[in-house]
Amino acid sequence: MQKRKLGNSNLEVSAIGLGGVGLSFGYGSAADKQESISHGTMGDAPKRISSDYTTYVAEDSVSRFVFTFDSIGTQWEIETYEPLNRQLQQRILKRIEEFDTTYSRFRPDSLVSRIAAAPEGGCFDLPADSLALFDLYDRLHTVTAGAVDPLVGRDLELLGYDQTYSLTPAPKIVRAEAYARGRATWSKDIIRDGTLIVTQRPLLIDVGAAGKGYLVDIVSDILRENGFTQFVVDGSGDMRYSGESSLRVGLEHPFDPRLAIGVVNLQDRALCASAVNKRAWGDGLHHVLDARTGIPVQNVVATWVVADDAAIADGLATALFFTRADRLAEVFRFSYVRMFADGWAEISQNFDGKLFS
Repeated sequence: MQKRKLGNSNLEVSAIGLGGVGLSFGYGSAADKQESISHGTMGDAPKRISSDYTTYVAEDSVSRFVFTFDSIGTQWEIETYEPLNRQLQQRILKRIEEFDTTYSRFRPDSLVSRIAAAPEGGCFDLPADSLALFDLYDRLHTVTAGAVDPLVGRDLELLGYDQTYSLTPAPKIVRAEAYARGRATWSKDIIRDGTLIVTQRPLLIDVGAAGKGYLVDIVSDILRENGFTQFVVDGSGDMRYSGESSLRVGLEHPFDPRLAIGVVNLQDRALCASAVNKRAWGDGLHHVLDARTGIPVQNVVATWVVADDAAIADGLATALFFTRADRLAEVFRFSYVRMFADGWAEISQNFDGKLFS
């Protein structure tokens, strides 16, 4: 694994992702709209997929193979001990594109955009991968008392995080009209029957809370199906590591990407993070909303979660902005670090790592 040193210390960590917040996973600021458009995460504007393939020799004198590409609005790296042939590379890229054409609310041709455009609602058949993804959202929605909700997409649009990246909140009268029928909720307004979804009105699904982590798991499963047992799949900080040895990863400081607030030792598990500064476009406006109110959270500024699956780690990294860790631990197995707006950080007893003082 390629390394980098933290600050002036001699501590070396993996160069990939710096622990979930991500070195290349910048979402831009409201002051620079073009910068905000050029970066993103699951569901962002479709872009032509470009890729590169390189090798390097690690400290153990063993070659590593690194497949890098841009997709779903962000940068990916897949590192393996054995090379990925061209056919497998294309299979991975095609699978990610299929996922994006289903779940991206930024693509007018996506299935979720068609659901959002149906004036009277309807019955929609989603791919088989929706079963596990929406089952996870059912659990997250329940354990957070509705704070995590895939129907938060409309709230994000009204705050300016829309298909055109206007980055301008809608006028109060527009927001009032949007909520005249009441706030849509996952438990009340969505009927699920297997892969079928039934709606009664236009509803905008946003899977950003767990979607990219779920896609990391999907790519990891493709690698395992093809005989790969040691690898890192890194979707700009949301990562899944499979290997015999421990991988030490830095936890990037949410307000200074040159610094890390700590490190985690990762082995055969996933690490995902979320931070309010990564998609911020105005005073107090960012992408982490409490779906019960449609208002961005203020108290928590960053989270890191280690779990068996990237989807769970990704979803819990969002849930920790709203819900006590002990409540989440009643339903999920995980460890975590949570950083508050006053700079204080909370670390779980089972977290395999440390925070710097």
